[in-house]
Amino acid sequence: MTGKTQTSNVTNKNDPKSINSRVFIGNLNTAIVKKGDIEAIFAKYGKIVGCSVHKGYAFVQYMSERHARAAVAGENARIIAGQPL
Repeated sequence: MTGKTQTSNVTNKNDPKSINSRVFIGNLNTAIVKKGDIEAIFAKYGKIVGCSVHKGYAFVQYMSERHARAAVAGENARIIAGQPL
């Protein structure tokens, strides 16, 4: 492992601040796209504190709602592994 710290897998906190700073990524080809790929794509919008990947979708948890909104605006409908998000 390089000197990079890994993000948590926890993205299911229920407090309102956490919910508003979470991004749902749907229509994801998780047979090809992995957690590290998601983190690399979405890290440019702000500090990621959690990332969880499930079959066909993922969640990214940011430190702030502002970062989450920027990620949605920047990545909505982007084509990843042949599928639009």
